[in-house]
Amino acid sequence: MTVWDRPEPPLRPVPLDRERIVAAAIALADEGGLEAVSLRKVAARLNAGPMRLYGYISTKEELFDLMVDEVQTEILPEEQPGDWREALRTLALRTRQTALRHEWLADLLGGRPALGPNGLAVTEAKLAALDGLADIDTVMRAVETVSAYFTGAIRREIANRRAERVTGLSKRDWQRASGPHVTKMLATGRFPALAKAVHDGTDVDAETSFTTGLEWVLDAVATRLTPPSA
Repeated sequence: MTVWDRPEPPLRPVPLDRERIVAAAIALADEGGLEAVSLRKVAARLNAGPMRLYGYISTKEELFDLMVDEVQTEILPEEQPGDWREALRTLALRTRQTALRHEWLADLLGGRPALGPNGLAVTEAKLAALDGLADIDTVMRAVETVSAYFTGAIRREIANRRAERVTGLSKRDWQRASGPHVTKMLATGRFPALAKAVHDGTDVDAETSFTTGLEWVLDAVATRLTPPSA
């Protein structure tokens, strides 16, 4: 039985419910990442005994599943765009925006499908955007491809943000600090393609990089959309 199917216990003194537990866990994760989340810490934030939480959630993994499902509400738009590109673009951009608000989400994106009601609704929105535009296997591969792109791009962006905090160096500061080493390595002539990218390439911000890559992936998906024969 999944956490979604298991009923909550009846209320007791110091009323608890999964909604309050999940809200407390999200607050802890927003402050200190997933490593700051444990059933003991959540219980302490709610002024409840740790054993009380086990009536609602069996494991930390179940708690993470509930946390992800809760923030999925921030990904779903109020209305589904009619155009498939706009629908997938909107879901990708809203996923990135949600992950920037809740950086811990980047650590839980991907893997097995989210089975909570909000996670299923996000998956439904992705599939519905392409419904009727190709056979179901093509639709599934297209959704997987777009999702794989934005999951990887989001994780890279979050990793860079974390590196800035850990090192205290902005991207520009890190580039300046690494400059002498990179210059020396490029001067060996062993990395001509990399040298061209470093010297001639245009440096863009994270948002521009994300949206450009997303459009290229959507362009690739468009070439595969052939409505199935009646």
